[in-house]
Amino acid sequence: MKQLDLFVISDSSGETALTVAQTALSQFPSLKVNFQRFPFIQTTSILNGILKLAGQKQALIFHTLVDPALSNLVITFAREHHLAEVDCLQPAMHTIQALTGEVPESVPGLVHNLTDTYFDRIAAMEFAVAYDDGKDPAGLLKADIVILGVSRTSKTPLSLFLANRNLKVANLPLAPQTQVPKELWEVNPNRIFGLTNRPELLRKIRQERMISYGLPVESAYSDTHKIQEELDYADQIYKKIGCLVIDVSNKSIEETATIIMESLDPKLISHEFDR
Repeated sequence: MKQLDLFVISDSSGETALTVAQTALSQFPSLKVNFQRFPFIQTTSILNGILKLAGQKQALIFHTLVDPALSNLVITFAREHHLAEVDCLQPAMHTIQALTGEVPESVPGLVHNLTDTYFDRIAAMEFAVAYDDGKDPAGLLKADIVILGVSRTSKTPLSLFLANRNLKVANLPLAPQTQVPKELWEVNPNRIFGLTNRPELLRKIRQERMISYGLPVESAYSDTHKIQEELDYADQIYKKIGCLVIDVSNKSIEETATIIMESLDPKLISHEFDR
């Protein structure tokens, strides 16, 4: 059975794009489709993080974004990364505008009654962006979940995935040459999760990253010995904290997120939006 990863991206609830996608896919019963919905996306920073995850999964994207700039960002990203995308909104808006001469309001969510749960999700996504990559150590104390890991262990995509479950996530990169912020030691270890990976796989991921930037493949960043030093350093931090360690080398983002959510206090995830 063929499998398809499908991302629904919207500046509102995403119901429209989801309905279009599900209606079309109902004609392909032999396909196994993994849906991921990302509602209330209204900033380029959050959208870029989601598109990065879509690129990693080679996902098909259905989107309803009233802001032409955001819609064009999806289209451009898809074209540059050889992804397929379906704009469920802009073509219809353009047709109506051309027919009537009226200019669209370009206001997200006009057909939906927004609930507190929806706004919680927006706040969680904004939180993940604000406290991504250790930008502000103060976020470690405000977060529901703290994710640790060396560079390229999928901290950011995982943070966004969990934020889509209404969880406030801060992530922090670890490296031998950087100092761990004092705030980390004040966080409950049960809310901290350390990510690790196999050195050879991490080397390949980093080499691909260097190529995408047009930089030399061989460097200290992609050196196996240096990578092992980073992983050993991270492991020491994990042991000192006493947090759960997850090897992401053979896991999807969804699998890693499931492990994390199953390890949390049920009260913390009771407000997850019913998808």
